[in-house]
Amino acid sequence: MDFLPEKLDEYVVAHSQQEPKLLKELNRETWQTVLNPRMLSGGFQGRVLSMVSKLIQPKNILEVGTYTGYSALCMAEGMSSHGKLHTIDRNEELYDLQRKYFDKSEYGPQIVQYVGNALEIIPAIDEKFDLVFIDADKANYSNYFDLIIGKMNSGGVILSDNVLWSGKVVEELNPKDVDTKALLAYNKYINEDPRVETVLLPIRDGLTLTRVK
Repeated sequence: MDFLPEKLDEYVVAHSQQEPKLLKELNRETWQTVLNPRMLSGGFQGRVLSMVSKLIQPKNILEVGTYTGYSALCMAEGMSSHGKLHTIDRNEELYDLQRKYFDKSEYGPQIVQYVGNALEIIPAIDEKFDLVFIDADKANYSNYFDLIIGKMNSGGVILSDNVLWSGKVVEELNPKDVDTKALLAYNKYINEDPRVETVLLPIRDGLTLTRVK
């Protein structure tokens, strides 16, 4: 769903930093070879992720939902030279494609991949995080947040994607729509949690910026 008129959206994109060459290659290969390419963060949102990471300069990053690795590479641009980016995805078929582009980048040795259930993997990662990106199954957003909040450094940022869910969050709820119901609960939950402060940005499909106190 487009939240801005097409011409205005084109202007915004044209007057924002463009994606690097390697990410253009990954973008193209994702659209050519992978199912559901719309799951890709894409050029504009990728530059937002990069900018947030560069402002924070995180030592440790956690990503829940790797897909083809585009967003991980964007966040890695701001990572400390001694940092690590831990990224989790349940689809093992995408592992080699992710690794191909991670290793093409300068950040390859700093990126650790996990395949499996994030609810089981997150507790086993013995790190404190400065930046987290949640972009996985919507039904578990609140569960991911609960697992992650205790692993955040003060001042750390949690980014949550797709929180407007094509505008469904302001439409009449279909009782069978589990994802929208979960996102409505999540958006309310993190906005009311006293441990954090949250701003919901109408970027692409909705991106929440949550700062840990």
